[in-house]
Amino acid sequence: MKRENEISRVTLTGSVVNLLLVGLKAFAGMAGHSAAMISDAVHSLSDFVTDIVVLVFVRVSARPQDDDHDYGHGKYETIATLFIGLALAAAAVGIVVSGAKKLAVWLQGEALPAPGMLALWAALISIVIKEILYQYTRIKGKKLDSSALVANAWHHRSDALSSIGAAIGIGGAILLGDRWTVLDPLASIVVGAMLVKVAWDLLGPSFGELTDSSLPANMENEMLEIIKGVDGVEDPHNLRTRRIGNRIAAEVHIRLDGNLSLADAHDKATEVERRFKERFGPQSHIIIHMEPLK
Repeated sequence: MKRENEISRVTLTGSVVNLLLVGLKAFAGMAGHSAAMISDAVHSLSDFVTDIVVLVFVRVSARPQDDDHDYGHGKYETIATLFIGLALAAAAVGIVVSGAKKLAVWLQGEALPAPGMLALWAALISIVIKEILYQYTRIKGKKLDSSALVANAWHHRSDALSSIGAAIGIGGAILLGDRWTVLDPLASIVVGAMLVKVAWDLLGPSFGELTDSSLPANMENEMLEIIKGVDGVEDPHNLRTRRIGNRIAAEVHIRLDGNLSLADAHDKATEVERRFKERFGPQSHIIIHMEPLK
């Protein structure tokens, strides 16, 4: 199965689950009189929206190079990852703000409403389903080398974590009485803070790729070792690297015996390219500038 089809299948599975959870949580929140569960339903809705974003952008990123995109469309997948990170950050901030408002109300002496059992069951079901969906999407994302899928997996887990916060608050209010309804906002604040960290971890690499940051030093060192491993190739230098979606791109200067024929020099460069693509994938790019040994 083509990579983009597999990514679409995984994402479509998640979107169907998210849509069902939106309905379950919204119903449970209204019927169970739980503001936390209604907020959780909104979070699941944001998951559904990001699923749609992934489906659209991954299709675009899979297009081959054309006259307007000499290096292909891989960065559209990075844009999808960036969007998911921003959506996750917005959801996390919303959770923190909502929890802080409820905490302020409680500190002023006002009673927070006690939710019903239906809301608790909805939270527990959501935790299990979303954790399974997180593991499934993350594994597939790693296997397919898709930053958008991995980012979406974390959005699934963020929903599971927010459901944990809701379950703690709802369960605490039910089991411990009205005095402990403050557990809901406290738990949501902690969960929201955790999600801000996850969003930051997603946004950093995305910004780096979109601004053409170099690849990590260990990867560049590995590239140099691969190039030096070709017989007759010496002193690889002026290495420049970047990532284009799930592809690697590099430019490098190498030195060859100045007495080599053009055909032999071309064969050396072709061998460097072959080994590079063998290690970093057939869709990777490398530009080689040849110089004579001094």
